[in-house]
Amino acid sequence: MTTFKDRFPKKARTARKSEAQGKLTLAEVVEILVAGRLPLNFTAYDGSSAGPPDAPLGLELRTPRGTTYLATGRGDLGLVRAYIAGDLEMHGVHPGNPYELLKALTGELIFTLPPPRVTAQIIRSIGTRHLRPIAPPPQEGAPRWRRVVGGLRHSKARDAEAIHHHYDVSNTFYGWVLGPSMTYTCACYPNPDASLDEAQENKYRLVFEKLRLHEGDRLLDVGCGWGGLVRYAARRGVDATGVTLSEQQAAWARQAIADEGLTDLARVRYGDYREVPETGFDAVSSIGLLEHIGVRNYPSYFDFLQSRMRPAGLLLNHCITRPDNRSEPSTRGFIDRYVFPDGELTGSGRIISAAQDVGLEVVHEENLRQHYGLTLRDWSANLVEHWDEAVAEVGLNTAKVWGLYMAGSRLAFETGGIQLHQVLAVRPDDGGAGEMPLRPWWTP
Repeated sequence: MTTFKDRFPKKARTARKSEAQGKLTLAEVVEILVAGRLPLNFTAYDGSSAGPPDAPLGLELRTPRGTTYLATGRGDLGLVRAYIAGDLEMHGVHPGNPYELLKALTGELIFTLPPPRVTAQIIRSIGTRHLRPIAPPPQEGAPRWRRVVGGLRHSKARDAEAIHHHYDVSNTFYGWVLGPSMTYTCACYPNPDASLDEAQENKYRLVFEKLRLHEGDRLLDVGCGWGGLVRYAARRGVDATGVTLSEQQAAWARQAIADEGLTDLARVRYGDYREVPETGFDAVSSIGLLEHIGVRNYPSYFDFLQSRMRPAGLLLNHCITRPDNRSEPSTRGFIDRYVFPDGELTGSGRIISAAQDVGLEVVHEENLRQHYGLTLRDWSANLVEHWDEAVAEVGLNTAKVWGLYMAGSRLAFETGGIQLHQVLAVRPDDGGAGEMPLRPWWTP
């Protein structure tokens, strides 16, 4: 492979050589931007190529429109737009699981800023027409500044729209990806060889035990999804109420409850968790909801959940987190525009502080980061297995969004870029935390 050093030994020589050579090919532009360190083969519609020609992985830039997307998209949006629209094609991986290609890119590819004269040469080579933004693929959501027409961020109306964007894709599609459990949150693998369904059942078991639920208790599950925990609890004699902002989830969950004959103990409502009127629950679970709440709303969120609990009742919060407490919580780029509009992630420390500041006593927390990497691995495998059906159900572009999102998220969990924390807290009664065991009472 020709390296950047071989082609352009010095910055000054780079500019002179570029000008002497005239117009750069698209492959030459890529080589300059990545300093010649391409871990895969790159080919373009102008006939040029770069990187190892026998590499098992490759990227093919197929159209001029793809060049415009790459040149005008901020952060990862350019690559994503070109890929989703079909202007950039991945080779050597399945679109339902492009994990290995993303791993190669994130592990070895480092973009560099060339000197001004070389930058000018690149612009002249690709043409100024490619620097004018064009409409993104229809799967891309509006930027945050345009979403204000739907209300302020994390207002009830805007939260409902964000949930609809992500969760009301298709219950059939979700069934192919999630498997029979219809559980769209991190599983907990009892051993490395456990199946996805075993791991999801084990996660529900872990939550149930942490909340010290027994027959006759009352559980409130906010952001309940398709009602997996609600049904798990009801099978064990617990009166369980779930609430979700997804109409499709609520409809599916109600039918599943009826099919299992659990209607006397289980119910799932379509609505905002802030509208739950009942109080006195023995336990409250929130699994995968906090990511949609907004950091500035943590105090009111925890205060409301505490108000639904009886004294000495337990709360378990399970959500994706950042590895620190300093980062900007708002998601950007691909995740915000294509996957989780208005999503916000922060560190477990900020979550624990917010819970403590409203009077809850935090008694345990743990990080299930590695388990989410395994969960995403298995979801990706399901999507590959049902790829043709998924494309027929939601369309090729949407299926590609999901393949990219799950593979990229798997990488992030594996490398520690994001994590998954469960935080267990108790609402103190007049005498403190009540009759709590001296040590953790659940099976790991």
